[in-house]
Amino acid sequence: MAGLPSPQHGKPLPVICLAGPTGAGKTAAALLLAKELGGEVINTDSRQVYADFPLTTAQPTPEEQAACPHHLYGFLPTQEKISAGQWAERACACIREVLHRGKMPLLVGGTGLYFQTLLRGIAQIPRLDPAISQRLEARMAASGPAALHAGLVKADPAYAARIHPNDRQRIVRALEVLEGTGRPFSWWHSHGMGQPPCQGPLLVMDAPLAWLEPRLARRIGQMLAAGALDEVRAARARCDDASAPGWSGIGAAELLAHLRGELDMDACRSLWLRNTRAYAKRQLTWFRARAEAVSVPPDSPTAVLARAQALAPR
Repeated sequence: MAGLPSPQHGKPLPVICLAGPTGAGKTAAALLLAKELGGEVINTDSRQVYADFPLTTAQPTPEEQAACPHHLYGFLPTQEKISAGQWAERACACIREVLHRGKMPLLVGGTGLYFQTLLRGIAQIPRLDPAISQRLEARMAASGPAALHAGLVKADPAYAARIHPNDRQRIVRALEVLEGTGRPFSWWHSHGMGQPPCQGPLLVMDAPLAWLEPRLARRIGQMLAAGALDEVRAARARCDDASAPGWSGIGAAELLAHLRGELDMDACRSLWLRNTRAYAKRQLTWFRARAEAVSVPPDSPTAVLARAQALAPR
């Protein structure tokens, strides 16, 4: 794994982070922060990097992205994977460019590990033999994610509890690290961390799950009305491998199962909502456990702005 870029003159790069569960209203708040603070938005969500799924991953619309510069959205093909370290290298390069333009980097998204790599540093895992990953990928293709996740539960229960049992990419990565280093992934996250390249407030939209659930159901309906099924159909024409990293995103996976005749549309929508709700619950649990997190109300851009103005790096 390549190391992160070192902060200029040894100082961490100043940023503002806006995190929280899916559906909490991060995009609207980010646009207000960008307008009032002179900021540029940098995607901090592991699903929104994929080019084929702007609707199903709830990427900012073209109109929203036109309101201010947006970076690291929709740049990766479905068949390619990206590690947290690789994403962080790109993010640090973007942050430097934004700062060079005299603007404030606004890191916006819902992937806790991405925020952690920048604010706490990244695990300094040595470069591993590619044959390990290839062997695990072959096992994944043959046995499916549930079987490998069950093995991860036994070997590294702390990390297994943090990821979805169908998250092929993270399951393979965790097992690869365990086999290649002899230590579980969770050990590296607590003992092998490097110097954090960034500093700034971590504003977290703390939305009650009961408040989120009807919003998530409405958003799924809006995505379908906007053409999510056609989006997934077009993505399937480009990559029909259900094990490809881009297909692990919630929404894309369920709609692909529908197109393959495995689910009718009612069952697809029900599963999509159930999986989205479970993901939001995991996000809330993860962010609430961060000592550095500053709680802000959901769907309240002006309240987020007030906290950001008070805590912005000087």
